[in-house]
Amino acid sequence: MAHAPQIKIPATYMRGGTSKGVFFSLKDLPETAQIPGPARDALLLRVIGSPDPYDKQIDGMGGATSSTSKTVILSKSIKADHDVDYLFGQVSIDKPFVDWSGNCGNLSAAVGSFAISNGLVDASRIPHNGVAVVRVWQANIGKTIIAHVPITNGEVQETGDFELDGVTFPAAEVQVEFMDPAAEEEGGGGSMFPTGNLVDDLEVPGVGTFKATMINAGIPTIFVNAEDIGYTGTELQGAINGDPKALAMFENIRAYGALRMGLISTLDEAAKRQHTPKVAFVAKPAAYVSSSGKAIAAGDVDLLVRALSMGKLHHAMMGTAAVAIGTAAAISGTLVNLAAGGIERNAVRFGHPSGTLRVGAQASQVNGEWTVKKAIMSRSARVLMEGFVRVPGDSF
Repeated sequence: MAHAPQIKIPATYMRGGTSKGVFFSLKDLPETAQIPGPARDALLLRVIGSPDPYDKQIDGMGGATSSTSKTVILSKSIKADHDVDYLFGQVSIDKPFVDWSGNCGNLSAAVGSFAISNGLVDASRIPHNGVAVVRVWQANIGKTIIAHVPITNGEVQETGDFELDGVTFPAAEVQVEFMDPAAEEEGGGGSMFPTGNLVDDLEVPGVGTFKATMINAGIPTIFVNAEDIGYTGTELQGAINGDPKALAMFENIRAYGALRMGLISTLDEAAKRQHTPKVAFVAKPAAYVSSSGKAIAAGDVDLLVRALSMGKLHHAMMGTAAVAIGTAAAISGTLVNLAAGGIERNAVRFGHPSGTLRVGAQASQVNGEWTVKKAIMSRSARVLMEGFVRVPGDSF
């Protein structure tokens, strides 16, 4: 029996924030994968090594976590006043699908670097020394991201002394601005708060009825109080990811929350939309020891947040969820704001399993609707490997 040989595709393996992913230039993809559809999804699944019933992604580039099962496709922008179009695909680990329903805020920090290094940004916009301002069109959700990329001697500077909890080594700081990050997602009701309320009573059969803030900013997110579901907000991954009943409870909350937010029309649809919405639980400041052994004092943070991604507790915090946290914290009366002391604020520092993160956001109410102009956070990014990925030629 004849077997198709492997083909090779130019690719770059990058860390962005606390995530890793395989980056492609659209023009380098095989012709059938240059357009959305089954061929593109099949190719990316094979590159990452999914679906994998062993949950290890041994036969691919994925790292068997939601943070490392990611793909990015970039091209010169067709949008006015933008440099690059950025499309993000969250690859399921154990199921045969790629979720295109949201952005990855962490990998957003690597988009500008890749775009500059791969000729997707006009040379006139790149200083010989200084900071390049890269205007990114986030195609999944139709939003603008501004990446401030440090440049030294005409090239992207990746090394530096900026430390990011959840990342082992320091690197150069990349400031990322998420412009007008709220609402407008398809099915999101066109509002930052799709239900029309800052806090709702969310009824989840088998779990109970509890308070929830359901917000669409950065990424659709369902916030609940930790104590209402039996937690303290100081938990690390092992406390939840090793508990099948807990994971089932969170997925139940996610599904019923998605229904209330108008993101799905039937509960069955939640299984095909794993990337969004996110579920997070919040608590007032308390001391804990992070996953690296670093002691976090109650006075180091304004509140505690733990969030789940692709069915598991995240080891740090998703960048887009951080946007949702910062936005909700700026709006008096949300569960996030109340956990942070219930005061008006333009920035918040929260504790997550790997340490702390600061995010800034300014929210205002216009004609009865809440809006936020931008959310800002600092991340870092680094090329880990570049060259080609190889996949069997008949796999897509």
